[in-house]
Amino acid sequence: MMKEEVEVLAKLSTEAQNPATVNLDTMSTAELIAAMHQADRDAVAAVESQTEQVAKAVDGIVARLEQGGRLFYIGAGTSGRLGVLDASECPPTYNVPPELVQGIIAGGDGALRRSVERAEDDPEQGKADLRDRGFSDKDVLVGIAASGRTPYVLGGMELGRELGALTIGLSCVAGSPVALAAGIAITPVTGAEVVTGSTRMKAGTATKLVLNMLSTGTMVKLGYVYGNLMINVQPTNDKLRDRAGRIIAAITGLDQQQALAALERGGAVRTAIVMEKLKVSREEAEAKLREAGGRLRLLLDKV
Repeated sequence: MMKEEVEVLAKLSTEAQNPATVNLDTMSTAELIAAMHQADRDAVAAVESQTEQVAKAVDGIVARLEQGGRLFYIGAGTSGRLGVLDASECPPTYNVPPELVQGIIAGGDGALRRSVERAEDDPEQGKADLRDRGFSDKDVLVGIAASGRTPYVLGGMELGRELGALTIGLSCVAGSPVALAAGIAITPVTGAEVVTGSTRMKAGTATKLVLNMLSTGTMVKLGYVYGNLMINVQPTNDKLRDRAGRIIAAITGLDQQQALAALERGGAVRTAIVMEKLKVSREEAEAKLREAGGRLRLLLDKV
């Protein structure tokens, strides 16, 4: 690393020493935990300042996905892991194909468990990893970097701009290169960490909160939620099958056993609900859902 880069890193707010925790190693356990909890509150406050930008990003993501695009997260280290985590939760929660929301981490899947040295320093690899996924102008790229300067992420965002994709920059440093490179910048400024430079803490918490908002907001707007119920849940285990039954019961008025029987007949939560509420066959229910773009609200508001 060149001297100039070291000097830049030293000036980042995420690398500053937190005056509230300079005596961290001499605190009692109760004081230590209280300091960490206060820092988490600070992270939440930082995200609150960005809710309008997050809403703008969600609307942009939805517009692209409705036209056949996909959502990509790209990051290194903790940022990359959080992106992969958020992407991996979408299929079981909303029964969407795994290709719709994808997480890419510098160093590949092996970096999810073990640090891959210097993987984050190669901007061309960021571009290559996106090209390998067939990234195009239809898609959305969320570049995630606590420091806002990760070369791997910046390389991916450069490719996104060149292709005409929607680029969203999620970082925790004001005016960072990631923020400046993005079409939409989301910048919860979390400041100095409890343990100096450990951005898996406040910055990681803020990042996870924003990613929750991005993916959940997008799925709600795409029609995968009715009220606050995950109507496209994939009943792949006993817990999720029970939840699917409770969702059907809540919307239709059936009891749990009747709801589970309806699920068997319909094969999917939304289909079972439409069959019951509109008193139609499975084939008719599936056709009506296709016509409504999968949006249950459009069908049931007519009942």
